[in-house]
Amino acid sequence: MVFYYMTTLTPKALRYGDTIGLISPSSHSAYPDKINQAVIYLEKNGYRVKPSRHLNCIDTDPAIADEQKLHDLHEMFSDPAIRAIICLRGGAGATRLLKKIDYNIIAANPKIVVGYSDITALSLALFAKTGLISFSGPMLATELYEPTPYTEEHFWGMLTSPSYALSLLNHPDHSITCIRAGSAEGRLIGGNLSVLSSMIGTPYLPGLKNSLLFLEEINEPAYRIDRMLSHLDNAGLLAPCNGVLLGQFSKVTEVTKKETLRLQHIFAYYSKHAHIEGPVMRGLSYGHIKNLMTIPIGARFTMQLSPTGTFLLGAVEPVLA
Repeated sequence: MVFYYMTTLTPKALRYGDTIGLISPSSHSAYPDKINQAVIYLEKNGYRVKPSRHLNCIDTDPAIADEQKLHDLHEMFSDPAIRAIICLRGGAGATRLLKKIDYNIIAANPKIVVGYSDITALSLALFAKTGLISFSGPMLATELYEPTPYTEEHFWGMLTSPSYALSLLNHPDHSITCIRAGSAEGRLIGGNLSVLSSMIGTPYLPGLKNSLLFLEEINEPAYRIDRMLSHLDNAGLLAPCNGVLLGQFSKVTEVTKKETLRLQHIFAYYSKHAHIEGPVMRGLSYGHIKNLMTIPIGARFTMQLSPTGTFLLGAVEPVLA
């Protein structure tokens, strides 16, 4: 049964000197130097860092790997000294953990959790099962070893300042395309399209009724994006959305004018299947990109979109305590 958590758990804001835990619920990184650089970066910003016992472990047996990942996840949530948890990278593997997580531990110890891509599965499950707001944003081995100014500003602003989420600005290099103008309010639900679509029919996908659905993808041609969006549509999950925010669909194979045009037509086609009066936009600074917005999954936001592409996105409820 899919359900929608109406009562949210709001994690406490990070404070200077707090301890940040590091976990790897998805794939390992082949670049340990990047992990070391990210740890140094976090420490230079005034935080203590605690790597999990099995951080970046490599085990080809999924049973052993899952046991290690679950141990680290539960330990970090149980440790009262840990105030935030940052994931190593995406890749694959997080979906295998969902039915084995002790959600009572998470509900009893709400904390900041940060990650995107394959971590979409973990974030959506945490919200569906506990109501915990988590943050779809930069990770250790993909951005935080050398973050851009925009990524850095959004990351620290979102995790340390309760007022930062009142107004989120797109990166100037990412132009907004208005597919359908309007204004809407709802909880931000979304992440990586392929991961989210794979969770349809499970109890770990929050309901999308009255949501602001945000999506991104990487290395997927237009026909596969079409297939995944049609899966959402056929499952009846697009029509209840109050608004849709399409991020960056990057590194698409065969980047040709024909492929680009096909993708534009696909987005226009499915925008008609979301709420008939809801706004739909493309170009959000979110995805597998250098200049990455940090988005609080499960937080209630409002979006306004004009026909010319003027875009406003802001929280209407606190995302941090």
